[in-house]
Amino acid sequence: MRTALATLGALAVTAALAADFPPPDKLPSVPEMPSPVVMRDGTLVTSKADWEAKRRPELKELFQHYMYGAYPAKPEKVTGKVLFEDGKAFGGKGTLREVEITFGPPEWPKIYLLVATPNGKTPTACFVGPNFQGNHCLVADERVRITPDWCYPNTPGVKNNKATAEGRGKVLDVWPFEQALDKGYAVATFYSGDIQPDRPDVQEGMRKTLATDPAKKNPAETATVMWWAWGVHRAVDYLVTDGAIDPKRIAVVGHSRLGKTALLAGAFDERIAVVIPHQSGCGGAGPSRSNNDKAEPVARITKAFPHWFCANFTAFGPDTTKLPFDQNDLVAICAPRPVLMTNAEEDQWANPGGQFDVLRAAAPAYELYGVAKPVVAEKMPETGKLAAERLGYFIRPGKHAMTPADWKAYLEFADVWLK
Repeated sequence: MRTALATLGALAVTAALAADFPPPDKLPSVPEMPSPVVMRDGTLVTSKADWEAKRRPELKELFQHYMYGAYPAKPEKVTGKVLFEDGKAFGGKGTLREVEITFGPPEWPKIYLLVATPNGKTPTACFVGPNFQGNHCLVADERVRITPDWCYPNTPGVKNNKATAEGRGKVLDVWPFEQALDKGYAVATFYSGDIQPDRPDVQEGMRKTLATDPAKKNPAETATVMWWAWGVHRAVDYLVTDGAIDPKRIAVVGHSRLGKTALLAGAFDERIAVVIPHQSGCGGAGPSRSNNDKAEPVARITKAFPHWFCANFTAFGPDTTKLPFDQNDLVAICAPRPVLMTNAEEDQWANPGGQFDVLRAAAPAYELYGVAKPVVAEKMPETGKLAAERLGYFIRPGKHAMTPADWKAYLEFADVWLK
């Protein structure tokens, strides 16, 4: 029997990736966002059956090979151990628990999922996603675990990139549990560093389990955003077994680089019913072929954060027209499930206008399902107004952040699509 480590190493280099994908510099130039319903060979996809059997799998292979790296297969066994549970949390509004999720041998990373469910309203819809700060920052409860892993230096209570108890309960508005509970929704979140700390050159987290030879680097090796998305799927593995959660009403949400994660997680897991990438910008919901000179370009993001994407994606920095897809195709993979893009007016770096263009360019895949039109609004909605079509959009005043105002839009969108 193969060892678990050898098994994951084999899974990480998935057999799904096509052997005939040419090097980036050999691809043809395509100035506009490629249509989601046109195959690589030019064949137009006109049916749901051909979309699901041919084009959608092709797009998944392309995104793995040229952008996010190989998707590791699901572990053979995923288990959840409740570390504590409080049935009278948030003034009696909900139940709070932290769950240790194990998916490999003892030396592998574990996910610590903080779950809040409304009392008396189960099974309920649930928002799930990774956080930047660590669970202990999101609530003041002293039972919540403090991560020992590398942490972002701008997080409250962090000293020398290590979390401390000083951060407990210092970030309450980013994941406002009570706001969701009041609307009858559950929330589940984990620190992104549980699965993969956000630094490029250290063999840690799930990257360490690959045990690859650096001298033989695979240009399509699993990258950090893909690992985070894979971690979201492991959280979903637990949530679908939790009797307080409705397994058919799970929404994924994330902000910024974790918004990129949310979109990728939604595209690669059909158990996720609603997908909400918040201010995810380049490499997420923003187009790689950007017409906004204030938006972050591929050349810059791959230089600043090379570990987020596989090495192949870096090659497209000088000429994104050679990409055989754009982010509209990633949204299209989610079809027919609802997707909500949320942004802020002052956050042009995330390309809010370009994100709306991405939505409109993803619509042809949704139309194959015969969903009620309009799939997406004819034009960007005015500031502060939610466009709640199946491909939804919201933009508010302000800057790059995830706020209670954003959660208000998430909850309103969920009221349309998850109730």
